[in-house]
This record gives sequence, structure tokens and C-alpha cells, in this order.
Amino acid sequence: MGKKTKVALAIAAASAAAWAGSKAISKPQKRESKEALQFERPIIIAQHGGAALAPAHSRLAFEQASKHNVDGFAVSVRLTKDEEIIAFHDATVDHITNGAGAVKDLTLEELQQLNIGYYFETIDGTRPYEEETVSVVTLRELFEAYPDKLFIVSIQDSPDTYEGSLMPSKLWRLIEELDIQYQILVTSPYSEQIDRFNLYAQNRIALGAGEGDIKKAMTAFTSQFGHLYHPKVDLFVLPLKSGVFNYDSPRFVKFLEDLNIPTIYSNIDDLMAMNRLLRQGAMGIITNRPDIAALIEETN
Repeated sequence: MGKKTKVALAIAAASAAAWAGSKAISKPQKRESKEALQFERPIIIAQHGGAALAPAHSRLAFEQASKHNVDGFAVSVRLTKDEEIIAFHDATVDHITNGAGAVKDLTLEELQQLNIGYYFETIDGTRPYEEETVSVVTLRELFEAYPDKLFIVSIQDSPDTYEGSLMPSKLWRLIEELDIQYQILVTSPYSEQIDRFNLYAQNRIALGAGEGDIKKAMTAFTSQFGHLYHPKVDLFVLPLKSGVFNYDSPRFVKFLEDLNIPTIYSNIDDLMAMNRLLRQGAMGIITNRPDIAALIEETN
């Protein structure tokens, strides 16, 4: 037996021993179920209120989606200059309205004077809201208007900005004031924002995975050390694919399910894809087309 072969076998033996040792001392820890995520059937969540049917995050969009009996809404939030939480995804209003500027530099009153439906096109290509004002809506207004819906609230302001530093505490105070912990899930592209929010919530609110959390879970799943993964969130909102990772894997869904973490897939606007993902074990889908989602097979 050559020297290289002996070294390779020694490394393999050491790796196997490390795996066996870690398996013996580390047991997967399931997350406790959160009240907000207790559903007996697949759920349909309208993305930004149903952004293909009406201007994203407008009152019109939420009203349209409600007509299709969605179970809830995925809402991005940002903080205005006067520290109001509004439903809005982008950092600036430039490409959505006929106004200009950053959300953080405009007051709620200034933002409400802008038409966020100016560039909106319907499915048939028309632009019906150019000549009227479709205003931004506050998160408080949405919470009060839809007390029977699940809200997946995504903090968009970066943690290293002034407005981002304020958002976790302000969001928690709003939820606490309205006493709606049972219908809220908080997430963010920034895992740090989720951690900051949970300093106030203390695990009383369902938490969604940030981008870093999702990649960490997938890395653990594809390695031999999935048993070392200990989740700190309650729901994974997943794209079908991101970079080199394909997330629409029934085995990945099962991996998370075994940890008591359901999955929801985002931006799914095709009926066949909706049905396929639900059959594979997803808890639900987030869609810009709640009208299409209303046709999902009853057998799911």
C-alpha cells in the first residue's frame, strides 16, 4: 500500500469518526409550533397584495386579493422619514411612481401624494392608474383592515442604516399594541434584522429565515452533517432557485419538516408549479396571481 493511499485512508477514517462522534452527541432539535402557522390545508399568500392584479402594496391590491379568499399577505416594509412603517418594497420610489426620492427621505404625507400605480400595467398591457393617485398604505392600516389574515412581514431596511436600526423595535411595538402576535410572521433578507426583532419578541412571534439562514440549512442538508443543523426560525420562504442552489427538492422540504419547519415557495404564478410544490409537501405558496391560485386542486 502506497503512502498516498495510507494518508487517504487515514483521512477517511478520521472523517468517519468525526461524523459518528457528532451524530452521537448532537440530536436535531425541532422548533416549537407557532400559532400563526397552524393550518390544516395548503395556504395561499398574496405577494405584495397580489402585484399582478393591481399596483403592488396598494389598497387596491389587497382588496383584489381578498376577493380570491387568500389566507394572507406577504408584505415588505420600510420606514419613512417621520418613522411610519409603510408597505413598500424598494428603497426608492423612482421607478414605481411619477415622483422621485428615497422612502427614508420622505414623510408619510409626502409619499401618500405620490401615485404608486403610475407605471403599473395590467395583464393585457394597459396602464389604468396613470391619471389617479394610488397611495401607499401603512402597515397599521393593513393589520386593522384584515384581522383574519396571516401577514408575512419582511423588513427591507438594512440593519446598518438609521431606519433599519429602528425598524425591529417599532415593528414589535406595533404588533404588541394591536395584540396580533397570532397572525404575524416576521422575516427579512437580513438575518441580523430577524435576530434584532426577536430580542423584543422573545420567540413569541413566528420567524422566517433570512438569506443566510436558508443557505446554511441547504449546506447542512447537502453535507453529511445535517444532524448538526439547529434552526432558529419557524418558516422557510423559498425561491425555486438561487445561485447554485435548487430549493424545490422534496428531500429538502422533508429535511425541514422533520425539524417542524414548514416551507412556502415565493413568486409562484403558474398553476402547474403551484400544484407540484404543494404535492411535494410545501405548506403553501406566495403568488402575484391570487386569481390563478384560487384554481389550485382541492386534493392538495
